[in-house]
Amino acid sequence: MPQVPERVPYPTRLARSLVRMIAAASMVLAITTLSTSPAAVAQDLTQFLDLKSDEFTKADLSRADIEAMITGRTEGQAIDLSARRLNKLDLSGLDLSGANLQSARINGTNFKGAKLDGAVLDQAWGLEAQFTVASLKGASLFSTQLMGAKLDGADFTGARVAADFSRASLTGARFSDADLSADMRNQSMGLMRGVFRSSDLTGAVFKGANLARVVLEYARLGKADFTGSSLMGAELGGADLTGANISGADFTDADVNSARLLELVGRGEAKGLDTVKNLDRAYTD
Repeated sequence: MPQVPERVPYPTRLARSLVRMIAAASMVLAITTLSTSPAAVAQDLTQFLDLKSDEFTKADLSRADIEAMITGRTEGQAIDLSARRLNKLDLSGLDLSGANLQSARINGTNFKGAKLDGAVLDQAWGLEAQFTVASLKGASLFSTQLMGAKLDGADFTGARVAADFSRASLTGARFSDADLSADMRNQSMGLMRGVFRSSDLTGAVFKGANLARVVLEYARLGKADFTGSSLMGAELGGADLTGANISGADFTDADVNSARLLELVGRGEAKGLDTVKNLDRAYTD
């Protein structure tokens, strides 16, 4: 199995420039969050960037180049695509296990059915990227931007996921034993955690996952499986959990303002329901 590369410094001036833009946008986002609706906040991070620039539309390599890198690697070696522009490439079905995609630009890139187990996608930009039925088991997605992406059926089992999936489609995605919780040690660019504002997570699986302080505002979570997961302090305002399985899930201090908590399975085995915030403002049966 390919060796997972260590996180590396941003190797190019372009990458450093992009990080500065992200940091500036994040500061504005933190201020705007105090006075703006969730739907508007989800768009604030991108409105300060030029999404028509080469950084978000061009590619440095072709699919053939990447296939050659995969073929030419020695056993146990992971390919390095860090800080590369791979926008809108068709990389579907490729075995990119362990690949280093830190700070890569993969906006609109097609990874359908690709294997990215153990890959590092920290600080990567993948707006409207395609990860349908891709495998990302044990992958690292820290401060990754996947807003509007398609990830239906993707497998994040055991992954570290502190990424922004706002408005993304993740129907049937698997996050079993994944860690999506807030990183309380590294907050230089704001609170890094899983963000699923207005995302479609219908039928998603979160068995044993850590979703502490994760943002799930206005997310569609119908028939999602939260068996044995932690939702401590999670932000569930306006989320629809109709028919979700919450057996053994911990909701301590979660905010359920205007959430739809209807036809829940395993309600009697859930923990912390007596401590949730704004339960009187939720829709319950």
